[in-house]
Amino acid sequence: MPCVGAMTTCFKEDNDLSLSTAADTSAKTGAAAMTALQNATSETLLAAVLKSLDDDKGEDIVQINLRGKSEIGDYMVIASGRSTRQVTAMAEKLADRLKQEFGIISKTEGKDTGDWVLIDTGDIIVHIFRPEVREFYQLEKMWQPGTATAV
Repeated sequence: MPCVGAMTTCFKEDNDLSLSTAADTSAKTGAAAMTALQNATSETLLAAVLKSLDDDKGEDIVQINLRGKSEIGDYMVIASGRSTRQVTAMAEKLADRLKQEFGIISKTEGKDTGDWVLIDTGDIIVHIFRPEVREFYQLEKMWQPGTATAV
């Protein structure tokens, strides 16, 4: 194709499809995340959640198996942070780690106040509380075996 005008830059048409280095790296990272997500089981995700909370100094971490009890997920994890800042930071880091490692975009609620943050990964529901709020709601007691009462 001929160039038209003095200020026009001419480009040679390239029929080869190629990715730039940045795009190539991005594509490989995305592909790795998709492979990790496809290979991820609830137990793999649970291990990643527990490790993240432990790395961020979460306290009183409890995991509850929900299989056969509820359709909301396979596991529930409850943890405490010492302050609103720690609760918010733990939630942000967990969501970021799950996105980086597994390509999971988590739904998050409550990050604005930092008293109680809920993170829904699909298979795992994570609750991160300030200790006072956790004590008030006593969420673990609802899911412990043997707490049902006959009517």
